[in-house]
Amino acid sequence: MAYVDGFVVPVPNNNIDQYKEFAHKFGLIWKEYGALEYRECVADDVKPGKLTSFPQSVDLKDDETVIFAWIVYRSREHRDEVNDKVMKDPRVADMSPDKMPFDAKRMIFGGFEMVIDLK
Repeated sequence: MAYVDGFVVPVPNNNIDQYKEFAHKFGLIWKEYGALEYRECVADDVKPGKLTSFPQSVDLKDDETVIFAWIVYRSREHRDEVNDKVMKDPRVADMSPDKMPFDAKRMIFGGFEMVIDLK
């Protein structure tokens, strides 16, 4: 089964176009190093919950939108190899949180072992 890195990102509404350019650039780098898929999605039907929700998970502000993203790899080992190469790439290595078009401190991310894959 494949392995997936998942992300939930709060992006200021006035930075959506800048974020799309940023994500496209980095998506190409991940693909260059072997990621199988790279997906970024802008929230369209995401409502605040009473206990939990995507907006609550990133402490979403009134002028922000949630981005849901994922990267697919062959396995955890493949993910670790790809990410190691990506992090050493000079196009990524100089990317500090203050250069990102979103508040990286509120981004949620993690690795997930895929258990069901219905295509």
